[in-house]
Amino acid sequence: MRDQVGLPRRRASLWPAPTGARHGANLPAGEPSYPPVAGWEPRYRTGVLLSDLFSVLFGVLVVGGFVAARVDPASPLVTPTGIVTFGVLVGSLTVNRVWNLAVLGQGAEEFRRLGRAFVAAAVVLALGGLLFDIARIRPWVFMVVPATALLVFPMRYVLRQFLHRARREGRCLLPVMAAGNTETIRDLISRTRGATHLGWRVDAVCTTDGLADDVTEIDGVPVVGQLRDLATHARRGGYRIVAVTPDAYWTPKRLQQLAWKLEGSGAEMVVTPVLMEVAGPRLHVDAVLGMPLLRVSAPSFTGVRRMVKDVFDKVGAFALLTLLAPVMIAVSIAIAVDTRGPVFYKQRRVGKDGREFTIVKFRTMVVNAHKMVSDLAEQNEGHGLLFKMKKDPRVTRVGAILRRYSIDELPQLFNVVAGPMSLVGPRPPLPEESARYAPDVRRRLLVKPGLTGLWQVSGRSDLPWEEAVRLDLRYVEDWSLALDAVILWKTFRAVFTGQGAY
Repeated sequence: MRDQVGLPRRRASLWPAPTGARHGANLPAGEPSYPPVAGWEPRYRTGVLLSDLFSVLFGVLVVGGFVAARVDPASPLVTPTGIVTFGVLVGSLTVNRVWNLAVLGQGAEEFRRLGRAFVAAAVVLALGGLLFDIARIRPWVFMVVPATALLVFPMRYVLRQFLHRARREGRCLLPVMAAGNTETIRDLISRTRGATHLGWRVDAVCTTDGLADDVTEIDGVPVVGQLRDLATHARRGGYRIVAVTPDAYWTPKRLQQLAWKLEGSGAEMVVTPVLMEVAGPRLHVDAVLGMPLLRVSAPSFTGVRRMVKDVFDKVGAFALLTLLAPVMIAVSIAIAVDTRGPVFYKQRRVGKDGREFTIVKFRTMVVNAHKMVSDLAEQNEGHGLLFKMKKDPRVTRVGAILRRYSIDELPQLFNVVAGPMSLVGPRPPLPEESARYAPDVRRRLLVKPGLTGLWQVSGRSDLPWEEAVRLDLRYVEDWSLALDAVILWKTFRAVFTGQGAY
């Protein structure tokens, strides 16, 4: 069923009639009004809220009860300190807006806010203990709060995976109205379809000429009208998001008027900046001389955060080497028994600022495999400058298993300890690859290469060359400690599933 402007109407079950006047306050007479929030959104937020509260309560009662029992075996399950700790934790989570729909289920911001909330709660408890002379507050700060965080974070991750699975199946999506020129809209549609976990589904499009140029759809998405009528189409369709992409039509005045026209409809207006690949901590909105300005700070390659990253790299790599020593010994024996030749394979790679270093990996191919590349050139399945084959005849039996689960890369932990590599960063290129880099691609060399990175958690060898480069450059531009933590977390899943590894 379509309305009079040709826009498909939303089903009543998904977009029920509004219960308050605020949704229709600014609607022209006779126009229907739809609430901006789909039915699944409040249900998902409620599930997350209850999960967090249960985890906090469980942590305070169980871990807190253990702490209290060690001090006084006769201590009751619920203590005044436990009540205060529960209140501080819930208050900190609320203040940091960890249940805001805008951050639930996507990006690192959800976990960044959780981290801030728990750190703030620990600080408040510690200062409160000093101020009010609360005895034995230290175990609650250093045991109960971290233990509670170890419950909340995994639960959030599990709930997010349920949401992402639903979105892959076409459920729990946010209907989007896109507006701009054809090329930027096509790019937006492609990105949303390739990243279903974000939950955006472009359902309709407005362009400069609308249907006047006989273009009825863009990549399967119907063109419903012109940019000047965008607000009307957005209101009638009940879209959750209005995504404005670059186009000569847009001026500051027209964008301001569009924002005014969308007031009261509940639709979220999102304006795509010209700097498509710059995001995260580098973007800041400032008001200067009464004008909103998008301030882009320079990428940070030095400073305290980089020092923290270097320390974490070395400590983490050393801990992993210690923990995985038995596995590495067993792998070394398996390689020696399987084929003749050295256990380790050494190769020159290019690191930060173009400096070369020797990378160390478990040998997964026959000896002198590099000399066979020219004979196999016609069978190359790699993208861009990479040489890859899904069924490479040079790979040994043991090597195939090591490659599938990335076990062959474990010796690179020695490179991390030594300094040329990081746990997270762009893929370390070969000298002949980097020699052919275009100037923009050479920005990958501004940071240390990594044992893992966005390229690994996004498909590895299955990625086209251009996409691998885009992900590496995105990491260089938008690096943060939170992004590193997310990548490390996702790496375990990518390794265990063997996705894109060959």
